[in-house]
Amino acid sequence: MEIVQVILATVAAFAAGAVWYMKLSKPWLEATGIPVGPDGKPEGGNNPAPFIIGFFLQLVVAGMMRHVFSLAGIDTLGEGIVAGLGIGLFFITPWIGLNNVYSMRPWKLTLIDGGYATLACAIMGLVLTIF
Repeated sequence: MEIVQVILATVAAFAAGAVWYMKLSKPWLEATGIPVGPDGKPEGGNNPAPFIIGFFLQLVVAGMMRHVFSLAGIDTLGEGIVAGLGIGLFFITPWIGLNNVYSMRPWKLTLIDGGYATLACAIMGLVLTIF
C-alpha cells in the first residue's frame, strides 16, 4: 500500500506543479533567463526529459517523506499537511534559495520555486496520510 501512496502523492504534486507553473510561466521564465521565442515559449522547449526526470525526483521526495512519516508516527491529515509544509518551507525552499544566491539568480525565482516546493510537499503530506 505504501508504494501506491507514494505514487499518488507524486502524481498529485506533479499535477499541482503543472497548474503552478502555467500560472507563473511568464515571471518564472523571466527570472530564469531562459530565452523565449516570439510565441513566448522557451526556445527548444519540446524536450520531455525534464518532465520525466522531474517526476522521478518528486517520486524520491515522496518516498522519503513516506519513510520519515512512518518513523515519526505522522498519520493524520493535519499532521501530514503541517509536516509537508514544514519540509517544503524549511528544508527545500532554503536550499533552493542557497543555490539561487550562489548562482546570482533573482530572488523572485526562489519565491516561485520555493512556493511550489512548499505547496507540493503539503500536497504530498496530505495524500500520504489520507489512507
